[in-house]
Amino acid sequence: MDMLKIAIPNKGRLSEKIYDLLNCAGLNFPSKDERTLQVTTLDKNFSIIFVRTQDIPMFVENGIADIGFTGFDILTELKSDVNKIMDLDFGYCEMVVAVKEEDVYLNTEDLPLNIKVATSFPNIAREYFVKKGKNPKIIEVSGATEITPRLGLADVVVDITSSGSTLKSNKLRIIDKILESTAIVISNKNLSDEKKEKTQGVLRALKSVMDAREKKYLMAHIPKSSLEEACEFLPGLSSPTIMTLSGDDKNVVMHVVVDANKVFDSIDKLKKLGGKGILIMTVDQMVK
Repeated sequence: MDMLKIAIPNKGRLSEKIYDLLNCAGLNFPSKDERTLQVTTLDKNFSIIFVRTQDIPMFVENGIADIGFTGFDILTELKSDVNKIMDLDFGYCEMVVAVKEEDVYLNTEDLPLNIKVATSFPNIAREYFVKKGKNPKIIEVSGATEITPRLGLADVVVDITSSGSTLKSNKLRIIDKILESTAIVISNKNLSDEKKEKTQGVLRALKSVMDAREKKYLMAHIPKSSLEEACEFLPGLSSPTIMTLSGDDKNVVMHVVVDANKVFDSIDKLKKLGGKGILIMTVDQMVK
């Protein structure tokens, strides 16, 4: 049986989030510490290798890993020959163009023809400025991009931001957005049929966990006379599950999945309809 090799970031919040997501999906990896380089499930079906986020597309393209978790921005920069197989609902950020606050430029078109650009994404930056009719001199940096204009190293920066606060604290101003990025799952293009099947199983499990995080499981005793009205505002995935109560012919038990952001309103409405014994539970996975 072929083991499915999974590459995830070796550090940072994204690493922990992905590792927790895989465990919640039922892969059941053992505990690890920051020095762990590889872990394997007890059944030997899945293995995780921990590498730099920037290296994951290369690992997957060359078959060192079968699937990997990285950022869309990184995949776009590297143009690795892999399949993008899933968008995840976290790790959101934007790649932007920023100048000093006091600069007069309002957009990229206002910038001089010959422009010095500091960035960790040289390929994306070069392609972007050339399309804008500029002649960029790309200054590749691996960190602290925001400080380069104040040091005179660059005129503008192309950088990743999630809130813009770091740019603002360095007195930079955004004049354009190049792309939006989230965490994604990629796969090698030459997986065996067995590994393709395992990959699809992993994707289904991941989706079930992510879908479940937006839902809650609600259970309540409802008067039969109020059941029809309760079902109107609590339709569930398709319809609620209704069960009888032993020795009680006036009430029933309603089981229903609700949107997490509608729990408060749902409880309030149920109470007004005579609902009692209301329980709200988390949902670990939800397979539609």
